[in-house]
Amino acid sequence: MPTAEQLKALVKAHYEPTNDKFTTITLQIAAHEAKLGHINLADEIKKIIDKAKQFRPKLQTINNDLQGLLIEAKPICRLSDLILPDKIIERIKRIEKEFIQKEKLRHHDLKNRRKILFSGPPGTGKTMTAYVIAHELNMPLNIILIDKLVTKFMGETSAKLRQVFDYIRDNQAVYLFDEFDAIGTERAKDNDIGEMRRVLNSFLQFIEQDESGSIILAATNNLALLDQALFRRFDDVIHYQLPDDTEKARLIENKIGNYIGNFNIIDIVSKIGNLSHSEITQACNDAVKEAILSNKNKIEEEELMKMIEERKSVYRKGR
Repeated sequence: MPTAEQLKALVKAHYEPTNDKFTTITLQIAAHEAKLGHINLADEIKKIIDKAKQFRPKLQTINNDLQGLLIEAKPICRLSDLILPDKIIERIKRIEKEFIQKEKLRHHDLKNRRKILFSGPPGTGKTMTAYVIAHELNMPLNIILIDKLVTKFMGETSAKLRQVFDYIRDNQAVYLFDEFDAIGTERAKDNDIGEMRRVLNSFLQFIEQDESGSIILAATNNLALLDQALFRRFDDVIHYQLPDDTEKARLIENKIGNYIGNFNIIDIVSKIGNLSHSEITQACNDAVKEAILSNKNKIEEEELMKMIEERKSVYRKGR
């Protein structure tokens, strides 16, 4: 069995941004087991690591022209990390299932859904879903920063957009157009300007013509602002909502884990109000950190409510 120090180091490495240290410690454990005569166990551990390396997403080299507009993100979130209604989880699974079996669909002259629009309030899981899809499909995740595309290259945005779609075509991955409202606003709006109409028209053309093997996702906080012509260019539109009481309770249990003290989670849920998934997660993480720094094994109700109230006060003015 691994030593106590090895176990602690392994758990710590699991939550660090890079998996390299986790792999190193795992190999050290395998070597330790081999010295103890547990040869079969050591071999099995090494085989698991070797197999994982084969399916690790390969990061692409970003074209210099796209630096600052396209960010490579490490997809470390799992489907089990998403606390969402079952109907949304099923639709996410459908995207993954169709991608995995796309050749089977193609044999019947059908295409897998791979152009998806996410809509809903901030912090409800839209961006996290992109991370999950990339992780589950072992694909790189690239995030296109639409706001920078528009503000930095005003007057040549359409040309940059073409470069983005050329990159999507040549580098299979999951792509997320974040803050999509910046270019997706309805073309008939009175305050719209000619440049933005041209950008939106370009996007509609590019996404309709795209036949790449990539998955293209777009996220918006305000579906009502989007041009109606966008919807028929996407294979699916998934709507996110603020968490209900069941999801709030699951979030607290999931994020606090063994630090849950002697209190009724339902009582906490009734006081959360309209906080989003992200805000509840941050409050729970703050409570856990406070417990760790105070050398406490459990989180008391008062401490968790303090963190929740802090989150509510931060966003109260904007609601």
